[in-house]
Amino acid sequence: MQDDSGQSVRLLSYDDDKPRDGRGMFIPRGVDVKRRRVSTRDYSSIVRSVGRVSISVIGVFSLIILGTAGFGLASKSNLALAPTVMIVDPYTQTSTALEYGPQISLSKNNLFIETRDAFVDEAMTFVEADMTRKQLRFFKDGILVQSAEILGIGEDGSWWETPSGLYKIEQKDEKVFTNLGQVYLPWRLTFQGNFIIHGWPTYPDKSPVKADFNGGGIRLSDESAQALFENVQVGTPVLVHASEAPRDTFVYEPLVPDLDTPNYFIADIENGTILAATDLQKPAPIASLTKLMTAVVASEKIDLDGRVQVTSPHFVTSLIPRLSERSSVSMYSLLQLLLVESSNEAAETIAGEIGRDDFIASMNEKAIQLGMMNTHFADPSGLSSENVSTLGDLYRLTKYIYDNRGFIFEITANKTLSGAHVGGEFDGLINFNEVKDLDNFVGGKVGETLAAGQTSISLHSITFQGNERVVAVILLGSDSRTADVQALVNYVENRFGR
Repeated sequence: MQDDSGQSVRLLSYDDDKPRDGRGMFIPRGVDVKRRRVSTRDYSSIVRSVGRVSISVIGVFSLIILGTAGFGLASKSNLALAPTVMIVDPYTQTSTALEYGPQISLSKNNLFIETRDAFVDEAMTFVEADMTRKQLRFFKDGILVQSAEILGIGEDGSWWETPSGLYKIEQKDEKVFTNLGQVYLPWRLTFQGNFIIHGWPTYPDKSPVKADFNGGGIRLSDESAQALFENVQVGTPVLVHASEAPRDTFVYEPLVPDLDTPNYFIADIENGTILAATDLQKPAPIASLTKLMTAVVASEKIDLDGRVQVTSPHFVTSLIPRLSERSSVSMYSLLQLLLVESSNEAAETIAGEIGRDDFIASMNEKAIQLGMMNTHFADPSGLSSENVSTLGDLYRLTKYIYDNRGFIFEITANKTLSGAHVGGEFDGLINFNEVKDLDNFVGGKVGETLAAGQTSISLHSITFQGNERVVAVILLGSDSRTADVQALVNYVENRFGR
């Protein structure tokens, strides 16, 4: 099977190769599927080990679904244990398991379809959410039980955007009030801690939100949301697909300026055109740029609408300490401290919410998933000199945040989030990220340690040939960060802005 990138995908099953009649077919209305006896199953076995899918793997892939026979297991139920999904590179014969969480590879239409079809063939019970076609479907034992139109999705780059990936239902709530959106969400199904499926939101006065309301996650009609809510169980896999954005074709003429800074990079964030750069693969300490990955992992593993108990760590200090007198704080406020004032206390408090070692491991797993092969994280704050990366890797991280977690850059610019109606708990935050004498700052993060020197990632909106473009500027090892950013921005404005 070919997709538009020319890649082909083979589907192999180690369970058996006998055809199964009826899988994927819709159960007509009136058939009582609840009468069918279904034994309890362990959906967490869909990923037997922590695996990674790298976006840098190019070529022909094989998608292998390992069923129960492949592990020597047996089941008395008509439900086999959920299979392991393996992505295989035939050139190296290496394979990786498709782990739970956001997976860029599933934005590829062919891989998504093959994975979905494999789940059907394996008689799995799962939810399929196709964000591109605005369609949600629920399969029970490989049979299509429910199909519903997706009426709304989180705005691109917002707090509620749901990236392509493989998830599982973690919580069910008939009705929940969200502090950020200031609305009630009926029939809410939570997966990956921060992503949700729900019915039509209502304000506290019981009036429904308008159709253009951009808060919340995957929105269904109340009828469809309730039906899904009553059918699914905690642990049910959720397969999400959102097509990649169309390739940007805007073209620049590259030229490298004369700067003393050893590591600099500037590129169009929309189409990846590099306007100026030094060695993209040279590792260097990155200081508090680390906190951008901390924010990414937090946004994908922790409920951003909740509160966190504060146990202020004694082994770190912040330039502006704010947590020592608090017993709890909202995750939104923690992200503000982390990204606006570069709070080390906030970084450690966030990591402690799921366990510091596990959180750091997740940071490194996410780096590999994004293709950041020359990056290592040793702590969530960036204080350690062992937090290292390259210009090329940091651009991959910047691009991922810009495309999928854009609200992180909104916070770095100390802006009010789209769709959020509740502010943070701290007044008078001092934004360390803004660049003096530049009014085109969109967002970004700075850092500084003795080992790293001055570091920076910043986004700037610049007009080129009548087009408003956003460029990413990355600096490592600078001793005059502000002047270097100004020089790079002025260079591209003068060189390409005619």
